[in-house]
Amino acid sequence: MATPERVRLFVALELPARVRSELASWRSAAVGERDDLRLVAPASLHVTLAFLGSCPLSDLPEITSLITRAGTMSAARLRVTGVEPVPPRRPRLFAFDLLDVDGATIAVQAALSDALASGGFYKPEKRPFWPHVTFARVRRGVKRVEPISSPPPELDFTARHVTLYRSHLSPRGARYEALERVELRG
Repeated sequence: MATPERVRLFVALELPARVRSELASWRSAAVGERDDLRLVAPASLHVTLAFLGSCPLSDLPEITSLITRAGTMSAARLRVTGVEPVPPRRPRLFAFDLLDVDGATIAVQAALSDALASGGFYKPEKRPFWPHVTFARVRRGVKRVEPISSPPPELDFTARHVTLYRSHLSPRGARYEALERVELRG
């Protein structure tokens, strides 16, 4: 019997183009040509809501159906509040820390998490949801990473779209393909 084709999936809030551009510009200036970090492509900047991992391609219609229900929820108001090394002592990545201004981001994430978990497509994480945007990853083999001391731009924005992405992995990093896009209310 043939092994069913699998796809690597996650659900995320899209950043508005203006915000992606401003964050990418700041990140390039703050990180510069450092050889210890690999920058995330500007088009790949997003807020992950649920990482589903490797799923059978045949599950895609049901997963997509669950994602479309997010359209009944309110758009997420967010504010960039800082830069966080993750984990703090020996970072593997750097992320923009985001404040969920009115709780809509956490509500959207919780609803999607519950829906995807009830369908058997997602196992919710034990740690609380943290709204953030990963912008740089530490390169393999790097033992010591210098902090990023430059403060990020002060940005307030509204994320209006939840997107189901397929992640294509390669040695140069991941490339994300949008499979389904749902507009949030408001």
